[in-house]
Amino acid sequence: MSTKLVGLIAATHTPFNASGGLNLDAIEKQAAYLLRTGVKSVFVCGSTGESHSLTVEERLAVAQRWSEVIRGTPMRLVVHVGSNCIADARTLAAQAQTLGASAIAALSPSYFKPRTLDLLIDCCAEIASAAPGLPYYFYDIPIMTNVHYSMPEFLEIGAARIPTLAGLKFTNPDLMAYQSLLRVAGGRFDIPWGTDEYLLAALSLGAVGAVGSTYNFAGPIYNRVIAAFAKGDLVAARAEQYRSVQMIELLASLGFMGAAKSVMELLGVPVGPPRLPHARLTPGQHEKLKAGLASLGFFDWVA
Repeated sequence: MSTKLVGLIAATHTPFNASGGLNLDAIEKQAAYLLRTGVKSVFVCGSTGESHSLTVEERLAVAQRWSEVIRGTPMRLVVHVGSNCIADARTLAAQAQTLGASAIAALSPSYFKPRTLDLLIDCCAEIASAAPGLPYYFYDIPIMTNVHYSMPEFLEIGAARIPTLAGLKFTNPDLMAYQSLLRVAGGRFDIPWGTDEYLLAALSLGAVGAVGSTYNFAGPIYNRVIAAFAKGDLVAARAEQYRSVQMIELLASLGFMGAAKSVMELLGVPVGPPRLPHARLTPGQHEKLKAGLASLGFFDWVA
């Protein structure tokens, strides 16, 4: 089973209210902003969506609401269903199929880690089998899971055991491995790129789609990277990519998750604070972020 996740796919924030509960009403504003800024696919309840800080019931509710909000629009829905509990992942996968999602993805269990590649593939096969009508993407993010296996080998072996295997969400700056992944089985797998600050490098190697957190609020920057690269204007593409680097460095200096959610507020799409163990920005940090973004020219970049 194959699908292509082309262009920018925003790894969306889960919106919370001031007390930390779900604010599902904000999803309509999130979707409208993304469509207005040229982002037509979403990856919900992943790392940016704080999936490990959500209950299963909350994850079901978020996916349900996204499916309702985007109905009748050109937006595509990818649901991250990964969990340390395989049974929970299967529940989420089955719901995604019922909702008519475009695809599902799942990262590896990371508390009890699969001790071999075969065991990792077993986990993925169990999850994917709960949604036999949907393309399945393995979500490779070793910096968070500390699960390190050869992803080209994962695809080669997994193809025979996961009938719906469509590819990988590759959140890994290993550009050497990425080149191999694009060529496994004659290039049949879809490998959306997952490191925003390296997008131009990935495009130069053959990427056609990318999943990222900063696409929530900086889609115009990255769409200009893609457009300039397609025209062969590397000077412009590099300039836009460096804007991404400057922006990400600023956010990271203040605590990325809290800062990213504050950026959304500054753009009129309040998604609330993050949940613990992420820290919310203090009022002083929020003002420092606003001033830093203005100094960079960010608000003009994304206008």
